Amino acid sequence: MAVIRVAPPQLRTKDVEGHRTATWLELFYDLVFVVAVAIVAARLLGDITVAGVASYFGYFALLWWLWASHTYYADRYDTDDLVYRLLAAGQMAAVVVIAAALSPDEASSTRVFAAGYAVSRILLLIMYWRAYRHVRETRVLVRGYLVGFGLGAVVWTASALVADSARPALWVIALAIDLATPWVMRREQAKVPFDVSHLPERFGLFTILVLGESIAAVVLGLSHSEWGVVPTSTAAIGVAIATSLWWIYFDNARGAVVRRDASVKRTWRPTVWIYTHLPLAASLAASGVAMEIAVANAGHGPMPASERWLLAGSVAFVMLCLALIQTASITDSPLQDQIVVSRLAGVPFLLVIGLLSGLEAQWVALGVLAVCVAEVIADLSGPTESIEAEPEIPID
Repeated sequence: MAVIRVAPPQLRTKDVEGHRTATWLELFYDLVFVVAVAIVAARLLGDITVAGVASYFGYFALLWWLWASHTYYADRYDTDDLVYRLLAAGQMAAVVVIAAALSPDEASSTRVFAAGYAVSRILLLIMYWRAYRHVRETRVLVRGYLVGFGLGAVVWTASALVADSARPALWVIALAIDLATPWVMRREQAKVPFDVSHLPERFGLFTILVLGESIAAVVLGLSHSEWGVVPTSTAAIGVAIATSLWWIYFDNARGAVVRRDASVKRTWRPTVWIYTHLPLAASLAASGVAMEIAVANAGHGPMPASERWLLAGSVAFVMLCLALIQTASITDSPLQDQIVVSRLAGVPFLLVIGLLSGLEAQWVALGVLAVCVAEVIADLSGPTESIEAEPEIPID
């Protein structure tokens, strides 16, 4: 059995040819986020109010940022050596603690959540410190990361020590610092582009992750209902909705990486393409929660407005996100505009479904499926040519 050697980080995105795929460690790393997303979804399931939805999106954003931060580092510096594996395992353990702290029962603890989050950020800083030491050509960029993310980690640590009432404010400050850091370092980031094949694959894998949660939610909904034609057919509708959303994402957004010429100093496309995946993932997971409720309550009277809006509204938001991702993608294909228009056209139909009171859950789900299937058909009716452009230089 070969012993994993200790190797210094190296820049993985420079002069790399061919298709780079996710490592086994990255796929293993994603598993803890499967659990964490499921826990956050369970919180939403128990509180479909305005406050509950806001809390769900807030916690989901924090989890997504942890995943994205590690993904950005791995895209540039992953060497899969012993030290990196141990640091990644430490982050996984921290995410497990975070997920447990988010449990909707008595185990919930914002203090433990803050402590786990701080540990995860500190471990990321250690990763970047190694990159700073060994990768001379990116020291200016990594120095900025160490300062910005380090300040954010300090605030996260402090949030675990203050009173519960003051904790959310510090979380907002810490996240704002973390998000501002890449923007401040945007010029240096442009000199160290992401991998043109690895990064879109990683975002695609996270999308698969949350779509998988939707399938699991349908199974849970069916397990909570009596066997019958109505709940079983509603479960089938839920699987069909998830399949349709998978279809229109991966047939059109897959590999549509944001790229630009190095001579272009400013562009909104990279930021929009990357960060629109946050509300996209959160909305996909929320639609799974809504389908679990729909399956469990199918055939038991009109669907309450909050549940109806959760299903129709989350899918409508998915369509908006897909339209924005497609708009931010660079392509000369005539299919580009058709896709954007098609996604936007589906939104008002979904909003109408949300407005229709008196409908039982199975009919609401069927209406949402009709819109999703129409999106698939619209894509299939367009030109068959590839929508991907030739790669130039991807940036953050």
